[in-house]
Amino acid sequence: MSTLTTRQARERRHRRVRKRIRGTAERPRLAVFRSNKGIQAQLIDDAAGKTLAAASWIGLPKSFKGNKSEQAAAVGKLLAQNASKAGIETVVFDRGGYLYHGRVKALAEAAREGGLKF
Repeated sequence: MSTLTTRQARERRHRRVRKRIRGTAERPRLAVFRSNKGIQAQLIDDAAGKTLAAASWIGLPKSFKGNKSEQAAAVGKLLAQNASKAGIETVVFDRGGYLYHGRVKALAEAAREGGLKF
C-alpha cells in the first residue's frame, strides 16, 4: 500500500480543482502558491497561456512587519492593485489544492477588499 507525500496529495487536489476552472482574458484565474516562507499569486489567461498580473511576498516593502497571514493579506492587496492597473475586475479563484483557510483565505479576502470580484 503506497501513501502519498504531502506535496503529491496537494498536486492531486490541484489537478482535481483545475478540471473545472479555466481562466480567460475577461476573467482570468487567480492562482495561489504557498510556501513555508511566503505566498504568491498571479492572474493567468489559460486560453493564451499568459500571466496578466502577479504579486509575491518578495515584492512587499522591506519594512513590512507581520505574521504570515498578514503577509498574505498584503500580497492580496498588492495583487488587486496590479490587477486594476491591468484593467481586470473579475477573476476565478484557484486555491491550488490548499484548503481555503489561513493564509489562502487571508489573501482572497484582501483581494476582494482591493476590488477584485470572485
